[in-house]
Amino acid sequence: METFELSLLSKGDGMEVMIQTVLKDNIFYIYPAESPKVMEFFYILEGRILCEINGEKLELGPNDYFTCSDLEETVHFTALTDIKYLWAINEPTFYQLSASIKELTNVVDRVEERDPYTYKHNERVARYSIKIAKKLALSKSYLERLYISAILHDIGKINIPSEILNKPAKLTNEEFALIKKHPEDGAEMVKELYYDDTIATIIEQHHERLNGCGYPKGLIGEEIVLEARIIAVSDTFDAMTEDRAYRNAFTPEFAIDELQRLSPSQYDPEVVNALIEVLQEEGKLIVTSPDA
Repeated sequence: METFELSLLSKGDGMEVMIQTVLKDNIFYIYPAESPKVMEFFYILEGRILCEINGEKLELGPNDYFTCSDLEETVHFTALTDIKYLWAINEPTFYQLSASIKELTNVVDRVEERDPYTYKHNERVARYSIKIAKKLALSKSYLERLYISAILHDIGKINIPSEILNKPAKLTNEEFALIKKHPEDGAEMVKELYYDDTIATIIEQHHERLNGCGYPKGLIGEEIVLEARIIAVSDTFDAMTEDRAYRNAFTPEFAIDELQRLSPSQYDPEVVNALIEVLQEEGKLIVTSPDA
C-alpha cells in the first residue's frame, strides 16, 4: 500500500492547493524555505498528527490548521492515524513530489515485501537521518536531499534474488558481489530525479567508509558526501538493532558501542554523536554516568 498520496486541486499565480494523505506511523516534514516569501497553509481534514517543533510536541486533529512562513528550523510530523490534509503553498511544489518519486517508492515497497526482515527499514533510516541532520543544523537543501535519498537508498536491491536477500547462512563471494552492486544499481535508477545528480551520488555512496574499506568505489574521507555519511550511520544502527534472517537484533547500546569503535576509521564521529543525542532524548539509549 502506498505511504503517501498527493493530488493537485488548483494552481495559479504561483499558488498551489493540494490534498495529501499519509498513512499511520509515517513521518513528514516542513522545511525552512530558502525564501522568506514562501508561505504554507495546512488544514487537517481527517486523522491526528503529532507535531514536534522547538523541542515541544503538539497533537493536532480534524479542523485544526496552521500556517508556516520564515521558519528557522524543520518541523517534524508523525501520523498518529491515517491522515488527510489540505495543503496550500505559494511556491511550485506538486511536480516535484508526484510521479517520479511515487514510482520509485513503489519499487522500494516491492523490495521490502521480498525481505520481511527489512520491513520499514528505509523509513526508519530516513527518520534517524533527518533527526541527525537537525542536530547538525543542516540547511533545507541538505534535508530534502537526505530524506529522499534515505527513503530510496536500498532501491537497487530490487535486482537481488530473494533467496540471497533472505539467506540465513553466510553469503558466498559471488552472492556478496551481487549485494555490493545495489548502491550503483540504485544510483542508476534515480539519475533522472528532478533534484539533481546529488541524490544518485548519495545512494551510490551509502556503503562507502571513511578509511576506504567500503564499496562500490572505496572512497576515502571527504570524498564521501555528508548525506551519505549520515545514511551510513543510520543504516548500520537500524540494521544492527533489528532482527535479521541470520541473527537476532542487538541492543541499541551494543550498536552504538560498535559505531563508536569504528569511528573515525569508518564512520563520521560527529554523525555518530548526533545519533547518540537523538536516541538519548527519545529514551532509546541508556545513559550511564562516567562515575558508574
